[in-house]
Amino acid sequence: MFLLQYNPARHRVAGQVHPPHVPRASQEEIVKSGHRSRREIIQLAGTGVLGLGALQGGDSPRKRFYRDPTGTSPSLGVIRSGHLLFVSGVGGWYPSRGGQPGDIRKQTADALDLMKALLDGAGASMADLLQVQVALVDSDRNWEPMNEVYTTKVPEPRPVRSYFGCTGFGTPGQLVQIDAIAYAE
Repeated sequence: MFLLQYNPARHRVAGQVHPPHVPRASQEEIVKSGHRSRREIIQLAGTGVLGLGALQGGDSPRKRFYRDPTGTSPSLGVIRSGHLLFVSGVGGWYPSRGGQPGDIRKQTADALDLMKALLDGAGASMADLLQVQVALVDSDRNWEPMNEVYTTKVPEPRPVRSYFGCTGFGTPGQLVQIDAIAYAE
């Protein structure tokens, strides 16, 4: 495994070695401040490589699992690690919820309503979403109607989003699956 290691003793600014007696900012102070030196940017980049634990006080963040409050599926849930919430892939239709699969608009609305319930159970909301990934069956046909519903259910400023087409899911009739990352206090 490759680890990025920053050696502050070798950091040079305008040809000068950084004096060892100058106090260094902690990761928390770097994040809170608006000003970032090159050294601090490198430290933050290293934090990304070394993991959230370096940014959140040194210990590896613990995982806490929040179960699906609706009882739809045992595989649905949210994992919290530090301030981040990782929402499992939420399908557009589950036989356990009854009814027929419906079209892409209904499935998108159902999936986003279920995601809202999952986020609520973990202490967050749709406004806290940072990133969303959408998997669509027949994306050429289903993108526009999915996007129409998405824009009504996900508030501004919307999270970054990516999507990909797929040939199907384990549940016949399911047309969409959405997973996400959100921030929580």
